[in-house]
Amino acid sequence: MTDLTRPVLDPEVEAAVTTNSAGDNSPTRMGTQSLTPDGIPALREQALSLSASDETLRHGGRLEFEEFSIPGFEGGPDVPVLVLRPTEGGSRPRPGICFTHCGGKVASGTRMAVDILGLLDWVADFNVVAVVVAVRVGPEHPHPAQVHDGYAGLLWVAENAASLGIAQDRIALFGASGGGGVAAATALLARDRGGPAVSHQVLLSPMLDDREITVSSHFEDVIWDRTSNRTGWSAILGDACGGPEVSPYAAPSRATDLSGLPPAYLDAGSADTFRDETIDYGARLAQAGVPVDLHIWAGAMHGSEGVAPKAEVTRAAITARLSYLRRIFGPTPIGLDAG
Repeated sequence: MTDLTRPVLDPEVEAAVTTNSAGDNSPTRMGTQSLTPDGIPALREQALSLSASDETLRHGGRLEFEEFSIPGFEGGPDVPVLVLRPTEGGSRPRPGICFTHCGGKVASGTRMAVDILGLLDWVADFNVVAVVVAVRVGPEHPHPAQVHDGYAGLLWVAENAASLGIAQDRIALFGASGGGGVAAATALLARDRGGPAVSHQVLLSPMLDDREITVSSHFEDVIWDRTSNRTGWSAILGDACGGPEVSPYAAPSRATDLSGLPPAYLDAGSADTFRDETIDYGARLAQAGVPVDLHIWAGAMHGSEGVAPKAEVTRAAITARLSYLRRIFGPTPIGLDAG
């Protein structure tokens, strides 16, 4: 019988992540070690090592950047943000991206993964302004710290749109993995508080559900497996994790009403722990009348962009994202009334 806890990988992805480094001809998958609470410091150190340098952020002279500390939400601590702009492209207001960065609910930074996820290319190629919001992480900062920081970032972008060169009605939320969950939660909070307006939400392999009630939430031998996922959720929810009292602003899959949310792009790999919650959230958004692009990539795992960037399935996923961005940042963005 098929072991549903160990999903099949695309052959190119499998080859990219499999190593015989143990020297005993027993292949193992790189990056699939489970995260436990005592491993969080090492994960943060590894994530910090992937922070983009000033030279990387300038992207061959195509971008300029500034770093700020902005007011927190409702008296919360200041939040660090990184603003990325094209060096050329005219003075007309551009679309804006509010990128809520958070890895697995436990690691964050304004410069982490911005180049791996393609954000630098997005800013340069689509002539947009991006604001990277480094939200607080657990276990030091439990819920609602992350959604409050995400919302503080969105408020700041909207309130300072003119000085940032951003069109007030063209602000998209973007997040990947743990940050994808924060982006989705921020969209929920913005809807429920009556603003600011969000034009779109782009959620890549989003971390949406703490309950471990799906097949994919039980995956093993993949990047960010069941144990790692429980570690991440417990870091911000503590003993409430998986219980009945968790807020949808922490775990957006808990939301029962998804109407009135902005058009959404969601994707995940078929070998991603977040596969099923991504499918469920995308389907329920569509059923609530929200325009949705939903992609599940066969054989891709969490973080395929970093571990198997040359695999055909990875390139197909990136191509689909770029197509969506061309449509939402074009003259008649999808999901909006262009009239």
